[in-house]
Amino acid sequence: MTALSFAHVYTPAGDPAAPTLLLLHGTGGDEHDMLPLGRLMAGANVLSPRGQVLENGMPRFFRRLAEGVFDVEDLKQRAADLAAFIGAAAAHYGFDPARVVAMGYSNGANIASAVILLHPGVLRGGVLLRAMVPLEPDPLPSIAGTRIIISNGETDPIVAPQETERLARLLQRAGADVEVHWQRAGHQLMPADFAVAKAWLQSIR
Repeated sequence: MTALSFAHVYTPAGDPAAPTLLLLHGTGGDEHDMLPLGRLMAGANVLSPRGQVLENGMPRFFRRLAEGVFDVEDLKQRAADLAAFIGAAAAHYGFDPARVVAMGYSNGANIASAVILLHPGVLRGGVLLRAMVPLEPDPLPSIAGTRIIISNGETDPIVAPQETERLARLLQRAGADVEVHWQRAGHQLMPADFAVAKAWLQSIR
């Protein structure tokens, strides 16, 4: 595949030194789905790709075998593809590849975690909304200096609280700076998610 073969939307900030917010949709979304969330990081470039896997016609970033059961080999390949796309997009559009922060929801959060764990340095940080553990690399990489915020729902029927805690511990063991925020919600996003994401994104500029 060519590195820029992801269908995507790119909106420049007009400042060569601006950070770039990588938006990663959930199952069934597309490259337009999360664009309104680009406003949460004022003054940032916005890069929003569409996942290349279809599940019953719905785009995803990697395959799964069942709810919460991932095709790990496919996940590894798709994470590599996305990492390559980020680098190619930085070269093509002229943004700083060292200042890319992901914001992903559900499947998008999980591919963001996989890129962070499998390709250290590609993402400076991540806002992980309704995230679970994508895989556990052995050995764990060093992702010291990577900042991550996890915002999950207390009553999420897909992501149990212990799964959220397992993800936070995994990322911390690898050296990341991790914050966990709990929302009074299920798997759907709430205004409180956007509030904590906005405050966090502005703090890491």
